[in-house]
Amino acid sequence: MKTSIIYHSYSGNTRSVAERVSASCGGNLVEVKSEQYPSTIAIYAIGCYRAIRGLSDPIAPERIDVSSDDVIVIGTPVWAGRPTPAINAAVASLQGCAGKKAVIFATCRGNVGETLPHLRAALGTRGVTVVGEFAYDRNTVQDAGRIDALIRAVQAAGSAP
Repeated sequence: MKTSIIYHSYSGNTRSVAERVSASCGGNLVEVKSEQYPSTIAIYAIGCYRAIRGLSDPIAPERIDVSSDDVIVIGTPVWAGRPTPAINAAVASLQGCAGKKAVIFATCRGNVGETLPHLRAALGTRGVTVVGEFAYDRNTVQDAGRIDALIRAVQAAGSAP
């Protein structure tokens, strides 16, 4: 099974989950970095506003080719109840994604809001079918059993026809 694990992380929680998935499932680990915000204040003031509006940030890498993958995993922090602008840009930058399966996850301080439905819809417009969704708050982001459920979903997506 070929997998790309694509994530954006600000505090390190989303990175931690992505790295655990990678360690268990293998695959290409792709950290998406926003090139938009010069400071923490800008992240909260501008980033959250952009997240609410569903906007994208300039990112590195600019393009993510998943054409040879069987499964795409996408992880995002929750900003104002939505995926981050960097993840919005990552979804838009996917190359060769039509017909692929995805497992998505979000990390948040408390409430995941509309993050997963928005991410699912964005992937759907690109021809990607979401086969698993997971949310982790500050109390569950280190819960091995809950992370294992995500890992099992990724493995199942890669073995299903």
